[in-house]
Amino acid sequence: MIEHAMASAEGASGREDGLRRVGRGLLAAALALTVATSTAADGENLEWRTLGNDFAHTRYSSADQITPENFEDLDDAWVWDGASFDARSGRSTPSYIDGILYTVAGPRRHVVALDPSNGELLWSYREPNTFRYEYSMRKDYGKGVAYAEIDGRGVIYIVSPGFFLTALDAKTGQPLEGFGEPVGIDGFPDTGVVDLVKHLDLDLEDYDPYQGIPLERGYITSSSPPIVVGDTIVVGNSAEQGYNQSRVEMVPGDILGFDAKTGAFKWKFNVIPQPGEFGHETWESDAWKYTGDISSWAPLSADQEAGIVYIPTNGPTIDFYGGFHPGDNLYGTSLIALDADTGERVWHFQLVHHDIWNYDTPTAPILMDITVDGEEIPIVAQATKQSMVFTFNRLTGEPVWPIEERPVPASTIPGEQLSPTQPFATKPAPYEILGLSEDDLIDFTPELRARAVEIMSEYKMGPAFTPPLHRDNDEGYKASIWCPGDNGGVNIYAPPVADPTTGLLYIPSMKDCTSQIIAPGAERDELIEAPTGATFSDYAVLRRATPRGPDGLELFKPPYSTITAIDMNTGEHVWRIPVGETPPIVSNHPDLQDMDIPNTGTGATPPMLVTPSMFVYASTDTEGEPVLFALDKMTGEELARVDVPATSRYGMMTYVHEGVQYMILQTGSKLT
Repeated sequence: MIEHAMASAEGASGREDGLRRVGRGLLAAALALTVATSTAADGENLEWRTLGNDFAHTRYSSADQITPENFEDLDDAWVWDGASFDARSGRSTPSYIDGILYTVAGPRRHVVALDPSNGELLWSYREPNTFRYEYSMRKDYGKGVAYAEIDGRGVIYIVSPGFFLTALDAKTGQPLEGFGEPVGIDGFPDTGVVDLVKHLDLDLEDYDPYQGIPLERGYITSSSPPIVVGDTIVVGNSAEQGYNQSRVEMVPGDILGFDAKTGAFKWKFNVIPQPGEFGHETWESDAWKYTGDISSWAPLSADQEAGIVYIPTNGPTIDFYGGFHPGDNLYGTSLIALDADTGERVWHFQLVHHDIWNYDTPTAPILMDITVDGEEIPIVAQATKQSMVFTFNRLTGEPVWPIEERPVPASTIPGEQLSPTQPFATKPAPYEILGLSEDDLIDFTPELRARAVEIMSEYKMGPAFTPPLHRDNDEGYKASIWCPGDNGGVNIYAPPVADPTTGLLYIPSMKDCTSQIIAPGAERDELIEAPTGATFSDYAVLRRATPRGPDGLELFKPPYSTITAIDMNTGEHVWRIPVGETPPIVSNHPDLQDMDIPNTGTGATPPMLVTPSMFVYASTDTEGEPVLFALDKMTGEELARVDVPATSRYGMMTYVHEGVQYMILQTGSKLT
C-alpha cells in the first residue's frame, strides 16, 4: 500500500527530545555545519546513490565541506524517528538521489522518502502482509534501496522480507506502471511487483503466493537491496539462519536477473550446480538434489563498464555440520563474478571449502583500480570473517597475490568430511589472529591469566579452521573454540571502506572466537517452533558455548576491535588502531586501576566513511559515550572528535544538499 504522510511519529518535530533519546525503530540524525564553509555554488547537490555510495561499494564521498578543521563545529540538523514503523536494527544506509533521501525502516521494510534538509517524511510504501513476511528471520535487516533511471524517470527498487521485487516511482512512491505482473494476493497493487519465488523453478504444486514455499521444502527471504547493472536488476537473497536449522532439505539461493524497465525475467544462476554444470562434482552423494542455502545475503557490487556483478555467498544448509553434503560444495562461501546481462559465470573463487564455520561472506566486495609493480590492475577485494582480504583482477579472476591451499585440522564428528586444505591469502597479512593458543590469552595480571587458562582448559584450542566438537566427544572437552569466530574478523555490522584516490582499504574487525555445542539434529529440532525441511540431520548446533573471561573481561589480549588501513597497491598494512577507547569494564576493573593499559578498543566494530580530507568513524570514548572521530587517512592519527547523540550502527553516509553538507548517523530507530 502507499502511505503519504506528513511526518512519522516524531518526524522532524520534537528535535531536542529525539536527539537525547534512543527510541524504537530507525533513528537517523543529520549532522551539519551551522555555517557553510564550502566553495561550492549555492544549490549544489552531491549524491550518495547506492548502499555503498558507488557501485564499487567504497563508501567514499568527494564532499569536502566538512574538514578536520571544522569537524568539531558539527551540530545536529534534524532527527527522523522510525518508531511508527517499528524500526529497530538500524542496518540501513540511506541513499540521497535527485534531492530526496531514501531508506527502509522496520520489519515491514517500509520504503521511506525524506526531505534531506529537515527529515520531513515525503512518502512511504508498505507491502501488504503475507505468511512469507511473517516467517522471515531477516525482517528488520533491510539495508537500503536500489535506484535507476527508466525513460527519464527515477525508479526505486526494493526486495522485501516476503521475497517480492517492487519498483516505485522515485518522486511519488507509486508502484511503477508496466512493471511486473499481478501476484494474486489481496492488497497488492496490480503493477510494480514481481513474485520472485515463481522464478526459482521449484516445481511447487498448488503454489500459494501468500504462503510461499512450503516449509518442508525450505524458505527464502532477503536482507539486502538488489543492484541495477545496465538494464538488469540483479536480485540476491537470504535463507533461514543456519544455526536455526535442524533438517537437511532447503531450497538453493539462486541469483535472479530481471529487466529494469518491465520486470521481465531474464536469467537464473544456479548456486548449486546442476548435472552438466561446472562444479556439479563438488556435491557428492547427490546432496545437490535436496539441500540448499548458499544465499547472497550480503550486498552486491558491480563494474558497470564491464557489465559484471560481484556476488558474495554463504555456506550450505546448517551451520557447523555438513556431513549430509560431502564435497567442497560450490558455490558455497564464494565470490562469484557474473555477466549481468546473461547471468553467465565469468569467474569465481571459493573462499572456504565445505564451510561449517558460518564463515559466510558478510560484506559487499570492494572495487578499485590499483598499481602493482608498475602494472595497473582493476581489482575486487573481498574482506572475510576469517580475517583475510582476498584480492583479484576483477575482470579475469586472477589473484593479485598468491593464494595458498594449506592443511587444516580434520573433524572428529561422525560422518563429517572436511576439506583437508583451505585457501589462505599470502597478501595482505591477516588483520586479526588466526587460531588460538595460551599465548593469546589475557595477561593484564598473573592472576587474571591463570583464571583464563583455567577457563580455557575445558575447551579445545587450535589453529585457524579448528572444527567444532560433538557434545559427547572422547576428548572430554565442553567444545572446541575457533578464531576468528563467526562474529569475528569483518562482519555485516561494519562494512570496510576504501579511498579510490589513494588505494587504501580500511578494514574494521573484531577479535572474536566461537564455540558451539553440536548435538543430534532431532534434539535441536525440538527447540525450533517451525523448522524448515523434512529430514533430521544427524547433527546440528544445539547452542553457543563461547566462554567468557574472568570478571566479564575478554579471554584474549587486546586490542579487541581494530581498524586496519591497507595500501592495496602494495598489499602492506599502513596503520592499525583500536576502535574507540578502552571500555569501562576494563578501565574500572579494581585489579587494573594502577596499571598503564594501552587502549584496548571497545570490542565493537564501527560504521565508517572516507572523504578527500579525512577518514571518519563512529564509536565510544572511555566513558562509553558516543563519539564521531576524524582521522588522518594516511597515518590513523586522530585529528578531531565530536560528541553525538547516540551510538551509531552500520549506515553512516554523507551528502551535499543545496550547498550544505550533511552527515547521517543510523542510531537504532532514528536517522540523525
